[in-house]
Amino acid sequence: MATNKKESPTLGERIKSMREKLKMDLDTLAYKTGCTAELLEQIEEGEVAPPVGTIIQISRAMAVDSAALLAEDKKKERRRSYRKRTKNYSYKTLTPGAEDKHLWAYMITMEPKKEHEKVEYQHEGEEFVYVLEGKVEVQVADEVSVLKKGAALHFNSNLPHTLKNLSPKETKLLVVVFTP
Repeated sequence: MATNKKESPTLGERIKSMREKLKMDLDTLAYKTGCTAELLEQIEEGEVAPPVGTIIQISRAMAVDSAALLAEDKKKERRRSYRKRTKNYSYKTLTPGAEDKHLWAYMITMEPKKEHEKVEYQHEGEEFVYVLEGKVEVQVADEVSVLKKGAALHFNSNLPHTLKNLSPKETKLLVVVFTP
């Protein structure tokens, strides 16, 4: 017997839907975010998991709360505190309702021995990373830092940066992003 369970839209589908409701094309969103139209299309199609900074840029460009982009429609997902899983990591907004603010905080959980794939992150502002559990490698431009539990790094997020979990278990990070 077939069931009519409707899946919650993915992050990319929610971005595309909101963009289309605003009657905004990909080129306009690209201009407003500083991302390429090709990258935005890959995000909307679910081919690329965007980093937190890109989600912030997209939400600001469309004047929506990042929590609205991260939120799932199902009650089950709401009980999981708007936690969204993407390839190799999940993130949970700690500052819902902050769409017009400059400071946003997220809880990031990275799978063992994994890194963000396909995208090197770069966004306007500053970023602060604090390791709650595990061990992570943060590369900012040519500088590589290895951070263990209790260690932190504050950097200019205009510089290209990547994250990699070096731990054989999940790594949890508190990430605070400031955008002017």
